[in-house]
Amino acid sequence: MSKKTSVESKILEKAYQLFLEKGYRHTTMDDIAQELTMSKKTLYKYFPGKLELLSASFDKLKTKMTAKVEAILDNRYITFPLKLKSTLSVIATHLAPINPDLFEDLREYAPEIWVELQEYINESAFLRFQKLIEQGKEQGLVKNNLNVSLVVTLYAAAVQSLLDPKFLSQFPENIRKDMSLPPSDIYDQAITIIYNGILTEDARDEFTNA
Repeated sequence: MSKKTSVESKILEKAYQLFLEKGYRHTTMDDIAQELTMSKKTLYKYFPGKLELLSASFDKLKTKMTAKVEAILDNRYITFPLKLKSTLSVIATHLAPINPDLFEDLREYAPEIWVELQEYINESAFLRFQKLIEQGKEQGLVKNNLNVSLVVTLYAAAVQSLLDPKFLSQFPENIRKDMSLPPSDIYDQAITIIYNGILTEDARDEFTNA
């Protein structure tokens, strides 16, 4: 790794951490430079502005997620239920730290990045989970009468809705209050509900114990 690449990686890591903690709107280039003990002038040599930093941060996140999920799906030595659980765990680990405030900031102040992230999540869900569910059907671990595209669409819709503050805001206050769980728990429970419904009895037992 070159010195330039190493510095860029360090900048992105710190910027993304601040975006998660403070949101996009409340994070400034001054904040990022200060956290890095770097002059703002030096910071601008690597990234022309905060929006470019945000975009690069999410590109890095998407690259990490894709690499990890593909490695799981391509591993011939992992059973289907473990592949399923591991894949869901990777997605939850990377998406759960993104709090609703940051998503709201993306929608309002960085709409192009918001759309790109939604498209990535939906396309990733469709392409990779379609492949995974079809593997499960071939192995007799997913109920044979299920429509794979419908299963994947339900998964994509669930993830997108959980990421969307506007969607959650339409529910009564008592329901929103009950949803005040850590994001990782919300992902885990929602996906468990969906996928326990599609697995055969033997596969459900293995999924639970994986």
